[in-house]
Amino acid sequence: QVQLVESGGGSAQTGGSLTLSCTASGSGFSVDPMAWYRQISGNERELVATVTVRGFPGYVDFAKGRFTISRENGKNSIRLQMTDLNPGDTGIYYCNVGRFQAGRYIHGDSWGQGTRVTVSS
Repeated sequence: QVQLVESGGGSAQTGGSLTLSCTASGSGFSVDPMAWYRQISGNERELVATVTVRGFPGYVDFAKGRFTISRENGKNSIRLQMTDLNPGDTGIYYCNVGRFQAGRYIHGDSWGQGTRVTVSS
């Protein structure tokens, strides 16, 4: 069972920045790939960024150039630095512990409470 705790959300104005943090703990897993997801206005959760065990990042199109995912070496602790925020980034952000299969991130079943990000115009 994996426990995930996200923090760092809050309010920002358009063009502003926020940094989210996440720590995973529990039994039955070691250092694994991780990712950030977000859920906006009741839509399905969508992938934002991934990071491999060695710290190599991956981003979906809307995150490229604005968001930076990073992890502490050898730990299941990640951050998401978000810059140039806009109201479309408003939502609840979740981290996840998962795996890669054929280059594609496959999310694990455990989710935390998420951290809310609100961007005003």
